[in-house]
Amino acid sequence: MLELTPNALKILRARYLLKDSRGRVIETPEGMFLRVSRHVAGSERLYKGDEKLWTERFYEIMTDLRFLPNSPTLMNAGKELGQLAACFVLPVDDSMKGIFDTLKHAALILQSGGGTGFSFSRLRPKSDIVRSTGGIASGPVSFMKIYNTATEVIKQGGARRGANMGILRVDHPDIIDFIKVKRDTKELANFNISVAVTDAFIRALKRDGYYKLVNPRTKEVVAKIRAREVFKEMVLSAWETGDPGVVFIDRINRANPTPHIGEIESTNPCGEQPLLPYEACVLGSLNLSKYVRDSILSDNPAPWIDFDTLRRDIFTAVRFLDNAIDANKFPLPEIEQMHKGNRKIGLGVMGWADMLVLMGIVYNSKEGFRLARRVMKFIQDTSKEASRELARERGPFPNYKGSVYDKKGGPILRNATTTTIAPTGTLSLIADCSSGIEPIFAIAYKRLILDTEFTEINKYFFQLAKKRGFYSKRLEKAVLKKGTLRDLKGVPQEIKDLFRTALEIPPEDHIEMQASFQKYTDNAVSKTINMPPEATPDDVARAFLLAYEKGCKGVTVFRYGAKKKGTLVRLHDSD
Repeated sequence: MLELTPNALKILRARYLLKDSRGRVIETPEGMFLRVSRHVAGSERLYKGDEKLWTERFYEIMTDLRFLPNSPTLMNAGKELGQLAACFVLPVDDSMKGIFDTLKHAALILQSGGGTGFSFSRLRPKSDIVRSTGGIASGPVSFMKIYNTATEVIKQGGARRGANMGILRVDHPDIIDFIKVKRDTKELANFNISVAVTDAFIRALKRDGYYKLVNPRTKEVVAKIRAREVFKEMVLSAWETGDPGVVFIDRINRANPTPHIGEIESTNPCGEQPLLPYEACVLGSLNLSKYVRDSILSDNPAPWIDFDTLRRDIFTAVRFLDNAIDANKFPLPEIEQMHKGNRKIGLGVMGWADMLVLMGIVYNSKEGFRLARRVMKFIQDTSKEASRELARERGPFPNYKGSVYDKKGGPILRNATTTTIAPTGTLSLIADCSSGIEPIFAIAYKRLILDTEFTEINKYFFQLAKKRGFYSKRLEKAVLKKGTLRDLKGVPQEIKDLFRTALEIPPEDHIEMQASFQKYTDNAVSKTINMPPEATPDDVARAFLLAYEKGCKGVTVFRYGAKKKGTLVRLHDSD
């Protein structure tokens, strides 16, 4: 029996359920899950699989809210549009034709509900020569502004807000302009931006030295600049606005499973999916809160994780995502060729903070970090097993020969990657669980999705308060007003620790959690390093460097109250 919260129903009606020509909803949530299950199970016909059996299994795992695929799959499966992938990366070549061909392609992706990442690093810097006209180039930032305007126009008709990622290498001559562009909050509102930081830059930064800026057109060194100066500007912008984030591009390429096919230049809009030019990825997330048995809320609390059920569900989810690649209608032939060549999927998690609460484990405790590694290692290993099984049934991914797995004793896999940790903003709202691997943002808060506000209240806290006998109407009122338990009388300290919110957790613990999951994730991990309003630029600098030291593939910081409006707001701050 499908049980959905009023918030889940509200978002499904607004964006996911089928509508008639007059905009009236003509589908139930069960109908949506059946439409998706049938469409994705239809791929079984290509491999002589049991379509009916898998329709039932996919339907069961989704209606029990244990697994949900990325939004475009829920929206578009079985429809004429039929575009099921969430993440894309497109190349931006250094010519007028290249720049505007990519913009056209991005428009088609955006229209279908996908988000696109671009690296603008191939574009010649501003004031460089344009041979064909004898004029001078306007540089990457000016073209990003054109992409941003186009996104603004296209997203009006779409079901998701226009999301782009713009990346520039730290050794591009226009890097300072790029770093500063979003200090004006009106600029590039449809872009997240990240600096592609190289190992050479980090080395120069550590010895307080200089590094080279290279013109991508001529490949010539045009200047040497002090790493510390560039880093300082990055830190200041991120402290002020939340942008730019950082991606550690050399580390990402060391983990590239198909270097023979190309080099990774960019990620998707939230940074969790590094992809080759023209590559796409389908993502899905397991709701970890569903696998805790005998939780601290039960009559006989002795919490444990049901790894047997989790294992079965990982096999089902990997099959679902692999099927989705074949069921997908691709917006461009180049993308189809690339996605079917590498068959990348990204299975991740949501409900992590909920799992910890139900287990009685504090988010930023040694035990919490240890469990993160244990759970993610289990998902990583099992997803590889599932991918191996599919390869036996269906053959390995076509670009397998020459990949990092193609060596003596290497695993024969159906998918070049199997794991990714996505932010799951809307999916977690549908599944009624905490998002991605984030801690609880607040006991009560407002979440902004498209232009709709959703009030969310942590269901576990009040259940526990009643069970432990410290609940009162007055307490409820105080908690809803404040959003956190800090300084509240009458709440036991262990409960305050258990419900520690994002802004009460120090940045280094946010990073430790990200690194714990990254250790066993093929692709990358989307995680916000939340900082309180009083955080300093030095705190941001430390976070960037710590993320590098700890093995993260990228990092995004967000200081509460920064210029850029966040999507999560505590109730008492939302007036």
